[in-house]
Amino acid sequence: MAVVATGFFDGVHLGHRQVIQTLVSSARQKGEEAIVVTFAQHPRAVLQQDARELRLLNSPQEKEALLRALGVDRVEVLPFDRAFARLTAEQYVRTVLQERLGATRLVLGYDNRLGSDRLTPDLIAPLAQSLGLEVVIVPPAVVAASTTPATAVSSTKIREALSKGEVDAAEAMLGYAYMLRGVVVGGKQLGRTLGYPTANLRLYDPMKLVPARGVYLTEVEVLGGHYWGMTNVGDIIETHIFDFSEDIYGLDLQIRFRRWLREMHSFEGLDALKAQLAADEAACRGLLGSL
Repeated sequence: MAVVATGFFDGVHLGHRQVIQTLVSSARQKGEEAIVVTFAQHPRAVLQQDARELRLLNSPQEKEALLRALGVDRVEVLPFDRAFARLTAEQYVRTVLQERLGATRLVLGYDNRLGSDRLTPDLIAPLAQSLGLEVVIVPPAVVAASTTPATAVSSTKIREALSKGEVDAAEAMLGYAYMLRGVVVGGKQLGRTLGYPTANLRLYDPMKLVPARGVYLTEVEVLGGHYWGMTNVGDIIETHIFDFSEDIYGLDLQIRFRRWLREMHSFEGLDALKAQLAADEAACRGLLGSL
């Protein structure tokens, strides 16, 4: 027997976390398994025409790790294809959640949509109850930044914030700093000649959303250590790591975006570029006390 929550859960953001926390506490009260049912493919990538533009907030491995860190007992990943998408909400709840997974209670986010009929929670609840399932509907998580009104958290809003370089707003909605992970690859080594060597990042997951082009203050994890740095997002993703001089070509690197510094622009010569890099480093170090 199990308490079940279902959805894509991209980002495992604050709204998702309210659902998962309700799921886990409910399962513990009932002495049952806490199961999250999610999908190998984003429904938009299968059903909608913007599939080529869609980028995700988590890799599958990141998403499962975030869910398990919240106390979930099992993450069930289902293939999402056009045949699966034709299941109605009733068919999905009965055959997948109830018969296959043994669901006794269904935890729904306020904006959950289920089945080819796209039923909303107020319609899913009586349907599930008619099949013998208890239903809990979780309200939205709401955050407010100093410059924006309170807003209900959603994966779409987080993607929009990142696409504008608003990494602090994304962090407020995620509940953690947005992360990219990859392997360090060789580059032109121009930064090294200027006294600012950079680690060029090749992403492990090409479906990960990359924040807007620009320069950012970032946290860096490499060789088991934690550092600060500044990251330039352009045609490549390159990070200068402060107070660090190790050779890390071919190694795993993780960066977390903390603050936007400036847009990218061209420079009239290497001296101007070096001066700007020095100013960027000073700006980054000046922000550390507030984080």
